[in-house]
Parts: sequence; structure tokens; C-alpha cells
Amino acid sequence: MPGAMMQMSIPTSRLDRIAVGLSGLCVVHCVATAVLLGLLASAGGFLGSPVIHEVGLTLAMIIGAFALGRGILDHGFMMPSAVGGMGLGVMAGALSLPHGGNEPIFTVVGVLILALGHRLNAMASD
Repeated sequence: MPGAMMQMSIPTSRLDRIAVGLSGLCVVHCVATAVLLGLLASAGGFLGSPVIHEVGLTLAMIIGAFALGRGILDHGFMMPSAVGGMGLGVMAGALSLPHGGNEPIFTVVGVLILALGHRLNAMASD
């Protein structure tokens, strides 16, 4: 319809659940990569690939930002997005670090903070 804004049919709480699930997968990926790197260098070569990390983290950040923004529009509370935004910032900072070293620590911390923001967002939407 011209002039009318089409609404998404996915509720914010569902987007937040999806984003939390993706955050959980990210944590599993980071932990599994660290374990596999320690146990099997050849398996770590694939899972530890910077491309997988960069693409996965970027997708998680885009979906996370979208879900948090939708939450503000749906329930009007800024706190969940402020918390989630801090997590997004830590995740973006992790992307700027060289692969390895402290990068996985910053990634996991950012993902956990973002997951908390999504949980708060889902609670505010209910």
C-alpha cells in the first residue's frame, strides 16, 4: 500500500529469542573452537577461521540491533537496548582485534551482555 508502512509479523519477543539463540550459538562456537584448537589443530583450522568468526559475529550484531530497535518501538523502554548496545559495542571491538589472543574473551563477554539485553527486551515485551 503506498504511503502506509507495512508492519513486520514477527513479534519483538520472538526476534529477541532468535537473537538469544544466535548469541548462544556464538558462545558455543567460541568455546568449541578454543577446545578444538587445544585438542585438534586440524579441526581448529576450519572452526577457527577468521571468516567464520567475522561473518557470524556480523550477522548476530545486525539481527541483535534490529531486535533491540524493534523493542524500543514496541514497548518504549530504553534500558534493554542500552544494555544490548553495550554488548554490541564489545562485539564490534572484538572484531577489530587480531584473531586469537584476547579476541575470543571480548567476543564471549559482548555476546553475553547482548543476550542479557535481549532477555530484558523480551521481558519488557511480555
